[in-house]
Amino acid sequence: MRKPPYDVVLKPYGKALVELARRRADVFCLGADLTRQTETDLIRDLMPDRFMSVGMAEANMIGIAGGMARAGHTVFVNSFGVFCTRRCYDQIAMAVAYPNLNVKIVGFMPGISSPGGPSHQAIDDVAMMRALPNMTVVDLADATEISQAVAAVAEHRGPVYLRLKRGEIPMIFDDTHRFSLTRAQVLMKGVEVCIVASGMMVPAALAAGEALADYGVSATVISAPVIKPLDSDTIVASATRARVVVTAENHSTIGGLGSAVAEALAEAGVGVPLRRVGLLDVFAESGSREYLFEKYHLGVKDIVEAAWTQVGEGRPRPQVREIPSSPGTYAPV
Repeated sequence: MRKPPYDVVLKPYGKALVELARRRADVFCLGADLTRQTETDLIRDLMPDRFMSVGMAEANMIGIAGGMARAGHTVFVNSFGVFCTRRCYDQIAMAVAYPNLNVKIVGFMPGISSPGGPSHQAIDDVAMMRALPNMTVVDLADATEISQAVAAVAEHRGPVYLRLKRGEIPMIFDDTHRFSLTRAQVLMKGVEVCIVASGMMVPAALAAGEALADYGVSATVISAPVIKPLDSDTIVASATRARVVVTAENHSTIGGLGSAVAEALAEAGVGVPLRRVGLLDVFAESGSREYLFEKYHLGVKDIVEAAWTQVGEGRPRPQVREIPSSPGTYAPV
């Protein structure tokens, strides 16, 4: 695993999709007037017979995807997360999830990573897609996972919702990392605190684990890229030994990773306190990632403070050092 600030790359999803399409003749790509923004300009330019833009008609795009999947294609549907979930939820339910078709819905700009305000911020997409039978929900952390996950979700039979950061993608994991659709990854091992994170919150969770260690508190940090079906066994095993569980997600605290972990702990009978770091029951304003993550408390210090409520025992809260970044690098807020 690499150390922050992380180097970044461009278009890992677009490159992985082209590689997949070259290996598999059944792969087809659909877009909704956001081709360059979803990295699908690569497959459009290199393999134009495997790409089609339907224009600003997301609901129609889902219907087309369902029909193509019935004809034997593995279809990747691409748009911003808020557009390919909330805008066409009924079509996803009836034309994709209910018939359990091989459609992979790829949503960019998750949570409050978008500067576009409430109309563009997918803060409820995980909750909605988790609720659909047959739907697998994946929230990826870095370019290494993206390059592996594209092929993995194509192999999976049935619908998948794939959540991706847009733009410069950090390289957090090294070449030894292996993405799994069935297992969460324990990135740090500790005893007192169990931090479970997904997607863009994984770098912050790792930094929080390091900050807690500096103050004598050992933390387990778990990356849970697959929120449904959740790897409850790995999470419960670590939670059972901990004094507090902290979840971290770039999403509403209602219905997402935090809710999934809460359900897993309750069903296993684990009585450990749970603290959820995520967007509270509000719509966010416009702004940069740095500004929004700090304003809405999705930063490293917020994860540390959530843990400290149970392990601090009256001591002053740790001071979390800022990780500087420069052009071409990525650091958690």
